[in-house]
Amino acid sequence: MTSDSGPRMKITYATLRADNEELHAGFEAGVERVRVRLGASHRNLVDGAWRDGNGTFEVRSPIDTDIVLGQFAMGTRADVDAAVAAARRAQPAWAATPWGERLRILRAAAELISERLMDYAAVMAFECGKTRMEALGEVEEAADLIRYYAQTMEDNNGYDHPMGNLGDAAVHTRTILRPHGVFGVISPFNFPMALASGPIAGALIAGNTVVFKPASVTSWSAVVLTQAYVDAGVPAGVLNLVMGPGATVGQALQDHPGIDGMVFTGSYEVGMALYRSFTTRWPRPCIVEMGGKNPAIVTRHADLDEAAEGIVRASFGFDGQKCSANSRVYVEQAVHDDLVARLVARTQALRVGDPLLRETFMGPVIDQRAVDRWGAAVADARRDGRVFTGGERLAGGIMARGFFVEPTVVGGLPAAHRLFQDELFAPFVAVHPVASLDEAIGLANDSLYGLTAGIYSEDRAEVDRFLDRMQAGVLYVNRRAGSTTGAWPGIQSFGGWKGSGSTGKAGLGMYYVAQFLREQSHTIVD
Repeated sequence: MTSDSGPRMKITYATLRADNEELHAGFEAGVERVRVRLGASHRNLVDGAWRDGNGTFEVRSPIDTDIVLGQFAMGTRADVDAAVAAARRAQPAWAATPWGERLRILRAAAELISERLMDYAAVMAFECGKTRMEALGEVEEAADLIRYYAQTMEDNNGYDHPMGNLGDAAVHTRTILRPHGVFGVISPFNFPMALASGPIAGALIAGNTVVFKPASVTSWSAVVLTQAYVDAGVPAGVLNLVMGPGATVGQALQDHPGIDGMVFTGSYEVGMALYRSFTTRWPRPCIVEMGGKNPAIVTRHADLDEAAEGIVRASFGFDGQKCSANSRVYVEQAVHDDLVARLVARTQALRVGDPLLRETFMGPVIDQRAVDRWGAAVADARRDGRVFTGGERLAGGIMARGFFVEPTVVGGLPAAHRLFQDELFAPFVAVHPVASLDEAIGLANDSLYGLTAGIYSEDRAEVDRFLDRMQAGVLYVNRRAGSTTGAWPGIQSFGGWKGSGSTGKAGLGMYYVAQFLREQSHTIVD
């Protein structure tokens, strides 16, 4: 897939502007180019060849279920076997390729992704219901992840460093990080390019080869992303794509003795099951990036308008279907009612509808299961507390054929209620009053998860207490652009503590690529 959108504009979540006419025109042209490709067939990639599976599966758009996005090859265990075998054959030569040459190829892939920005963003909008601004930001993030990880490899001289010699000039020792072999990469639907491109790039830069299994509902994004790597010159067998259900393809990857390491991004339940089972003859690296139940704290010393904007953006951006979404708020009692009023006003002003349209802030959730999960949360809130705003499914016009729900703010619930504990992955935020910052921090930390958290306070001592005591990997202070969301490669490292991540090393950060390598010491005596 190519784009004729002209010179590339630098896009990030922070620099996106709704008034950028060139950006909107480029995206709308991309939508029209993509629209004529709807319904096409797409195949798996094994050993450099696009190949059929055992029949196909159909994917429809969450915007309008009458829209058939495409037919995708149904991968099998045999396809996984073939992909792993191809990756194992290709790995020694890829690892032996000078790391500078590997970086040249990967950087070329990043440039192709950026050049195809408009078309790739349009695919994503059709496929998972992202608004144009969210989709454009993610595609460019997918490219910048490659660029940043390549830079970390370069900054570390390929992770090859001299060591000491205890004073004997005849002894020369160095430490070098070497690849493990073949990595499986299982990516989620909510960031189908960034959370695939990042681990693929990390593995390939390090000299590993990859078998990639995407979420089935976002297989089209996986196909076009894989094509960018192929077009950049990644050799046959170095990157393989096998689509299909997790119970078949994902399980086959997890069980395969030829897989030396795994990267999984998804739910806590699935991630922990994989983490527990992924050790056979020896411990294999298992980078499990899971969810969050991310809190925002608002003290009496906060700018409430700033807090309300940040909370609404982080709670309802991409329908709350981000692992970093702000799903619970702890606010000091003295400003609780004022904050809730501001949250309600801002939430009711959001435009919900077709994400292809310029004015839309929030599109559909991904599928009926997401609607049902949101609906069960609304029912619980009505029974046990109060719905401040939202709580209805939307069904007018195009929304009758899609999965559209209202952004919802609730409160009046006990602090131990499941709505403050369970990750919902839906446009739903619960608010709870507290007597003090200390109480808020205690409640915020009382969670299985520890991914992101935010605070709004103009009191520096309160901010310092929050930064010192919060048990989460990503912290934000007074952030109007998003109370708990928004990270960029090389700017904010992004990784979770506790049940949100397995390694303590974050994506988007300087330590990520090293996770795909293992250390070896070389001592040579003259």
